[in-house]
Amino acid sequence: MKSILMSGIAVLIAVSPIAVAKEQPAQLGPRPLYLIDDMQDSPLKEKLHSCSSGPFYRSDFSIGHRGAAMQFPEHTKESYLAAIAMGAGVLECDVTFTKDKQLVCRHSQSDLHTTTDVLAHPELAKKCSIPFTPADPKTGQDAKVECRTSDFTLAEFRTLKGKMDGANPKAKTVEEYMQGTPEWRTDLYSQTGTLMTHAESAALFKQYGVKATPELKSAKVPMPYGDFSQEKYAQKLIDELKQAGFSPKETFVQSFNLEDIKYWVKNEPLFAQQAVFLDNRVYEQKDFTATLDNMKTLSNQGVKIIAPPIYALLQLDKENNIVQSEYAKLAKQAKLDIIAWTLERSGPLAQGGGWYYQTVTDQIKKDGDMMRVLDVLAQDVGVIGVFSDWPSTVTYYANCMNI
Repeated sequence: MKSILMSGIAVLIAVSPIAVAKEQPAQLGPRPLYLIDDMQDSPLKEKLHSCSSGPFYRSDFSIGHRGAAMQFPEHTKESYLAAIAMGAGVLECDVTFTKDKQLVCRHSQSDLHTTTDVLAHPELAKKCSIPFTPADPKTGQDAKVECRTSDFTLAEFRTLKGKMDGANPKAKTVEEYMQGTPEWRTDLYSQTGTLMTHAESAALFKQYGVKATPELKSAKVPMPYGDFSQEKYAQKLIDELKQAGFSPKETFVQSFNLEDIKYWVKNEPLFAQQAVFLDNRVYEQKDFTATLDNMKTLSNQGVKIIAPPIYALLQLDKENNIVQSEYAKLAKQAKLDIIAWTLERSGPLAQGGGWYYQTVTDQIKKDGDMMRVLDVLAQDVGVIGVFSDWPSTVTYYANCMNI
């Protein structure tokens, strides 16, 4: 297999934190060519192969989803540095808060038991909202535990180490429970797992010259949390971006909560220009059907960018080709820009790709089909960016297609 610049698939980073040049080199490793080699013969495959010798550079089209979470513990410094090395021009910190109302990078306020080693700290584990209860084989009851960031102060949070997201629900012990990494991921790079505050992630992204796309996560605790209202929460995220030196054009603040977007539109209109509404209507509302009216309603409320899961943007035509969906067409008619999530999060695609590919399952037969999907998203749907758990794939495509 041909190599792509440097072969280290998981190089943390070789780029020094310098002032951003117009083109920052990227280290892509062998995975993009593995996927291209796995494609069926086609003009697209030939085009992608023609770019194999590079050079490759950072691209804003490539968004590091939780960093490089396919092989690095998500939302850790190591995961972010890996994504930067792979040419992600935009990095994500999912934002939640601690007991003392400090913003930290976690995908959920209640995922510490699966994404960190909190259960290996007995004194801290006692403070979890639901302390660990082992599985009961006799009744078939799974293990129970829930550890929230709001169970701990920031000082306590800093004592934890990130691990690959996963758990064994049939575990009888804490040690068994923590050993749940999916077989297609790896624990090879989870030996450090440095957790980060949102402010620290913003400072890191600014240091390396990448843009920031923090997502304001829904709180698991009732809001307001003491005197910490949803509005204060949304404002604190913006304030920390400003303190790190980010301009509105360097950020894509996100939320599934439309009220957060509307708050930013009213109170931080410049940052709202690139705010991203993460559209969960397509899977949370059973009877949801995209229409021009409900897309225009979003636009009229100040939404500029909409981001649904990949499958909402795709469908199969009468010839069984993967094409853009009606949802995608309507969003564009309403003059909404589109970002897609999430590539490289489904594991091997031989069984149809699972949830992220559910509208085109019949055409997803192998890993190489990921590149076909990426091509439709870029060329037909016209997305402005793609979240990926392994950004080198999107970086390769963006460079090859001059995006």
